[in-house]
Amino acid sequence: MVTTAKRSSVRQWMALGGVSLAVLAIGLDATALSVALPTLATALRAPEADLEWFSSGYLLVLAAAVLPAGLIGDRFGRKKTLLASLTLFGVASAICAYAPTSAAFLGGRLLLGLAGAGVVVMALSAVTVLFDVDERPKAVGIFAASNFMALPLGPILGGWMLTHFHWGALFLLNVPVVILGLIAAGFLIPESRSEKVRRLDPVGIVTSAGGLAAVTAGLVEAGQRGWTDAWALTLMIGGAVTLGLFFAWERRTKALGGDPLVEPALFESARFLWGAILAAIGGLALLGLIFTMPQYFQGVLGVDAQTSGMRLLPLIAGLVVGAIAANGVAGRIGNRMTLMWGFLLIASGFLVGSSTVANSPAWFVMAWMVVVGAGAGITTSVATSAALSQLNAEDSGIGSAVVQAIQKIGGPLGTTVFGSVLSAVYLSHLASLGLSNRAADQAHQSIFAGVAIATRTGSAALLGSVRAAFVAGMDTAFLVCAGIAAVGAILAVLFIPRRAAESVEEVPVVVPN
Repeated sequence: MVTTAKRSSVRQWMALGGVSLAVLAIGLDATALSVALPTLATALRAPEADLEWFSSGYLLVLAAAVLPAGLIGDRFGRKKTLLASLTLFGVASAICAYAPTSAAFLGGRLLLGLAGAGVVVMALSAVTVLFDVDERPKAVGIFAASNFMALPLGPILGGWMLTHFHWGALFLLNVPVVILGLIAAGFLIPESRSEKVRRLDPVGIVTSAGGLAAVTAGLVEAGQRGWTDAWALTLMIGGAVTLGLFFAWERRTKALGGDPLVEPALFESARFLWGAILAAIGGLALLGLIFTMPQYFQGVLGVDAQTSGMRLLPLIAGLVVGAIAANGVAGRIGNRMTLMWGFLLIASGFLVGSSTVANSPAWFVMAWMVVVGAGAGITTSVATSAALSQLNAEDSGIGSAVVQAIQKIGGPLGTTVFGSVLSAVYLSHLASLGLSNRAADQAHQSIFAGVAIATRTGSAALLGSVRAAFVAGMDTAFLVCAGIAAVGAILAVLFIPRRAAESVEEVPVVVPN
């Protein structure tokens, strides 16, 4: 039934658990893949290009499908869309698990991207539909905290399963999680859809999907070939132009009395627009740590993937504490100041982290990771809830899709930016080592290649130099992360409204029977 009750029921919080479980499956798949790539290269005889597409192909489909997924949920039912997406995700996981070739595995990954778009958008939409504006920040904090658990669980479970089972079991791990998510969502999440039947906007669908996919592809290519690569620049510029045409078309459609894919009025709300952008910036800074620390743990400290995942637990502890505490802090000092202090926490943590060396004590690394995690938990939760506060049940699907679209572009952007900075410093340090041309070419590929050469030649001096070169690049990347967080703090002060909330139409809260 539909009510405007201000207090949420126990079943609504149980439904939130079902939503979080559904998104956990997506997070486990994304984090576990990074652990499995070396094994897949051997088992499927996959060349480097295929390994890159296992990840980038998933991202491309996910980016292209998020806005159409929001439209489908609003039009045909958000619960139906979530259940269908979860089912497809389980099927695609099984395809990956039993793939005999790299082509078959890539096909499964593309299906996972399509299904993942439906799951993440409908899960966030469910938070909007289930909880009113007052309860939503708390729900977003719990939702975010539970989803952060995928960051260490993927490498920990993935490393353990690769050690004890066939590599396909790693992807079958998604299936029981999907089944539990289906049961929880099926029984606990109520059906909802937009009461207004919108006409389809095919031009908006095509231009938004094409623009998002092109920008994402360009960022992936830039990360692999460099920012000056002609093809990468063509994709990014073409994608940006296409997105510009999309926004122009949406405004024209609305002015002529039609039904745009995305309501242009959404972007006129500073709380929605800057909430979505700041959530992406918070995630962008966090990606710098997630991108570099596993390489530091494995390449510099020499631990395995499973142990590397366990060493991320302090970060997750900070994320969970920050996400849960965010609602209470924002209630006392407001969203603007909470976001500012959250970003400053991230910046201070990365500034301390930029002094990390190869033999830094474990407690030192744990301490600054907790600080970064707490700041990231605060900023992502508060910024996301600020954006969602401007959505009502009518546009919760497509509105949540816009928030997700902005955040999904941040993933490849962060990886490309931090990878470029780290690589540039790493290579500049290697250039001073006087390696042979062949050894230099191999060491340039990654720290793992450099460590392999040093191990093969038995040179302790070379091993120490390669590790020191990587740490220098990592520390520089952390300074970039600190700068991005500082920019986030400034943007929060400038653009997040001072008042408690902008007026929005009362949100009909769907209460499970």
